[in-house]
Amino acid sequence: MASPLTHCEMSQFKSHNNQLLVNNIPLTRLAQRAGQTPFYAYDRSVIQQKIDELRQTFENEASIHYAIKANPMPALVDFIADKVDGLDVASGKELTTALNSGKSPACISFAGPGKNEKELLMALAAGITINIESNTELERIIQLSEQHNLIANIAVRINPDFELKTSGMRMAGGAQQFGIDAEQAPLILERIKAASLNFRGLHIFTGSQNLNPTAICEAHNNIYALAESISASAKMPLPTLNIGGGFGIPYFPGESHLNLQPVAENIKRLNQQYSAQFKQTEIILELGRYLVGEAGIFVSKVTDIKQSREQTFAIIDGGLHHHLAASGNFGQVIRKNYPVAIGNKMDKPKDHSVSIVGPLCTPLDLLAKNMPLPTIEIDDLVVIYQSGAYGFTASPRDFLSHNPPVELLV
Repeated sequence: MASPLTHCEMSQFKSHNNQLLVNNIPLTRLAQRAGQTPFYAYDRSVIQQKIDELRQTFENEASIHYAIKANPMPALVDFIADKVDGLDVASGKELTTALNSGKSPACISFAGPGKNEKELLMALAAGITINIESNTELERIIQLSEQHNLIANIAVRINPDFELKTSGMRMAGGAQQFGIDAEQAPLILERIKAASLNFRGLHIFTGSQNLNPTAICEAHNNIYALAESISASAKMPLPTLNIGGGFGIPYFPGESHLNLQPVAENIKRLNQQYSAQFKQTEIILELGRYLVGEAGIFVSKVTDIKQSREQTFAIIDGGLHHHLAASGNFGQVIRKNYPVAIGNKMDKPKDHSVSIVGPLCTPLDLLAKNMPLPTIEIDDLVVIYQSGAYGFTASPRDFLSHNPPVELLV
């Protein structure tokens, strides 16, 4: 079993002579290369390691897709594109990024509620797979495909009647804006058949940020059973079955890395159990955070240090407008600190309690509360780990109109 996370230096990054190394580049040199603080840096060697781990663990039991919404930086997408089997997008802009990567349109899918007609036409013209999320969306696609004489490749996103337990964010079960309720699926599939659309399969995604392999296995058991039932009822084979992801990464003390082995063994068992029904079905794992989250750091410079009633505050030039998740305002119910380090004092003892705050005029701009850190000084570089996913693009970058961070892939 993996050891629980502590707020020590993250194991995927090394240090030398007090300096954090990012793909063997000292942090101060990386800051010079960035030309400013704050900045994000993504280590391609860590991403490669995660993909290799998945390939070795799942072997040929499932294809690996990258969900671009986790981090849509074009250079990062380009790096990942030829190392995974597919790309999944959630907007027209992400679709353009995916197509520009050189990935075949046959390996790109588009999910998300509320796709507008412009985005649907883009997807039809590109020849990618559209995961439909409502009957209205399906009718729009039929109309657009007939109007423009384009072939529609359709998969159906299903909202199942079960949910992923212990997930950080549940996206299935009960009433949802995502997907088509499982009980409505037969009518939708009949409409697809009647309209002679190219049916590409089912997408059943139950939740995100799960570190419990038992819960993930239970969700997969239910997904396979539901997919088999829908396919048999509609008398339609499944070219693909996207079982989503939900694989989490540890952010907070006491959390451990997800043990992939039982998940892989369960998928292998399910593939054998349903071998007759899913003989020609490609099983897809759609992963975002798991591929890139641990590869990224957010780096800011200390601009001021102040004492306020026996508390030490270090003010940095990056804040929640650059990294909302680290402030605890992106899905946390009870605020917890992301792992933090002083990147130019890696070997110094952590004998001071410091709160790290950004430059914004709001008490919400708190990036670390009472963290044990080395003696902190103006111009020190504060590093927030686990920042490769849902960082910059998930943040309100124009709040108070500060300059944005830059992003580096190293």
